[in-house]
Parts: sequence; structure tokens; C-alpha cells
Amino acid sequence: MVKYAVICASNQNRSMEAHNVLSKHGYNVSSYGTGSMVRLPGPSIDKPNIYHFGTPYDRVYQELKHKDPQLYTQNGLLAMLDRNRKVKEAPQRWQESHEMFDVIITCEERCFDAVVEDLSNRGQNFNSSTHVINVEIKDNHEDALQGGKVILQLAGMIEAATDLDAEMDGIIDTFAARNPKFPILHTVTYF
Repeated sequence: MVKYAVICASNQNRSMEAHNVLSKHGYNVSSYGTGSMVRLPGPSIDKPNIYHFGTPYDRVYQELKHKDPQLYTQNGLLAMLDRNRKVKEAPQRWQESHEMFDVIITCEERCFDAVVEDLSNRGQNFNSSTHVINVEIKDNHEDALQGGKVILQLAGMIEAATDLDAEMDGIIDTFAARNPKFPILHTVTYF
């Protein structure tokens, strides 16, 4: 079975929706964020809620529920955090992970760039290849739901491959043709 990582900026919305969907379908998946801190919408655009990676989803849920239950219910944050705390304990930062993955799926081009740069900076000491794929997903609840479905579709195509390295270009082309609303990038790099 292929080992997957799904990654967005804060390990809250897009990567957690994909993590949730893939894990429910039996895939071996972990999720991460590439940002320096976890940033969630606040009462205004210039007042986000900022947390360290590793802060439990349940703690953030309880804090926001206490701060302004109406606002955070209305904007969907409490529902998102409730989903997250059922999937894993806390958001994790990609750059602090020491796991190796067969396929890494990012949800935004700047996260794709951050993962590729980080892997290059690690020195590629294990000479173990990994496919890094970006499926561009807007960071809102509706697009995250759709993104989770298309990432599930992509994972199904990957799992069906008998020689992943040889078949990946075809998988990417087929996926792109089927999902024009989700631009895709792909590269191979090494752990």
C-alpha cells in the first residue's frame, strides 16, 4: 500500500479534509502544514487566531467556542475543528516530520514549493524517491470538500498502478483531463 502525506499551510482545512476522506477509505495517510504557525480566521481580517503547531484541535475548538460561539459556528471553524479532532490530536508541521512517504499531495503551489525545497535541504540521504503532487484547492470549506473527493480519486488511480514510477505521468494526465478545475503539478524528489 502506498504511504501518503497531504499538506496545506496550517493542517486545518484542505489537508485535514483529504486526510479524513482518505483514512475513511482505508488509505495509509498523514497530514501536515508548511506554515510557521497555524493561522485561523478571527473576528476581522487583521486579527487572525494564531496557534503553534502541536496545539490540540480540541483546545482550539474549546477556546474559539468560548470566545465567540456564534461567529465561529457561522464561519464553519467549529465544525472544521470538530472534524479535525476526530481525525488526529493536533496539527503537525511538515518541516518537523521525519517520516518518509511514497506520495506527497499538497493543496497549494506555495506548499508544493516549500515541500520540494525542504526535501532538497534535507540532503536526500536515503536515496528514496517520492512523488510530490500539487492539487490546487482554494482555502474555503466548500472547495476543501471537493478537493478531498478529487484527492480520493487521485489516490485510487495511484493505488491501481502496477508500476507507480512508470505510470505516474499517465495518471497525472488522466487526472488533469478529468478535473480541469483543479490544476495539478508533479515532480519527483528524494528523501
